[in-house]
Amino acid sequence: MSLRDSLLALLVMAIWGLNFVVAKWGLAEFPPLFIMALRFVLVAALLVPFARIPRGKMLPIAVLSVTLGSIHFPLMFTGLNGIDAATASLAAQAQVPFSSLLASILFKDKLGGRRALGMATAFAGVMVIAGEPRLAGSLTPMLMILAASFAFAIASMQMKTIIGVDGFALNGWMALFAAPQLLVLSLLLEDGHLAALGNASAWGWGSIAYMAIGVTIIAYGLWYPLLRKYAVNQTMPYLLTVPVFGVAAGVMLMGDPFTLRLVLGGCLTLGGVAFIVQRRPNVVGDKVTNPT
Repeated sequence: MSLRDSLLALLVMAIWGLNFVVAKWGLAEFPPLFIMALRFVLVAALLVPFARIPRGKMLPIAVLSVTLGSIHFPLMFTGLNGIDAATASLAAQAQVPFSSLLASILFKDKLGGRRALGMATAFAGVMVIAGEPRLAGSLTPMLMILAASFAFAIASMQMKTIIGVDGFALNGWMALFAAPQLLVLSLLLEDGHLAALGNASAWGWGSIAYMAIGVTIIAYGLWYPLLRKYAVNQTMPYLLTVPVFGVAAGVMLMGDPFTLRLVLGGCLTLGGVAFIVQRRPNVVGDKVTNPT
């Protein structure tokens, strides 16, 4: 990969990694489900008018929106609301071993001893992180992050079957279907919507803009051409740097604890993911992204 493209790939990973901290800033002003509804409204408004209608693919995209809009994102952002950004960025990597496991079951993708070891190592790392004394009262948010990662692994399997749809079109139409689901769930389960809208600061609105424009549109706009230009084994390893950027941003910008246990668990998790990614070029194809 050329130096220019390597730097572009790292920029994408930094955008996705920083998203954990930016999301925390937004969650300080908006309820979790409500902020996701607003994010997807903005994504749909920016992408759908310029996206082709994916004829014959609307039903699977609608089903995908349920997995992401009604399950993954509610779990991820509710969990993120109760745990620090650094820990969440590492725990979210459980999506990779979950995806590998599901691919072996659903698509008969050969697991192999190397990938099985990688899965065990990654999960061991998450367990080390979860066992930190400071997280004793935060196990529920941690479990929600893990459940969200499993839901994203299911979504990855769904994405694998949606062939011939441009990435921006997929994101736009999925957002259009997901936004009302999240809004209904928010109205049923959360309160303070008008107060949040009225009292939101530039940081709150900025976090929504960052998640919609930066994470979904700009980052994908840079990432998709790289996926088309290079082999999977050249691009997928860059995804390992997302939690590195996430942990660094959490520690530097939010004062998240940087403990020996977090380092050890993070190394185990990323090491396990590295084993899996090295041997799994077709598990989620060019739809592999950060769950936030």
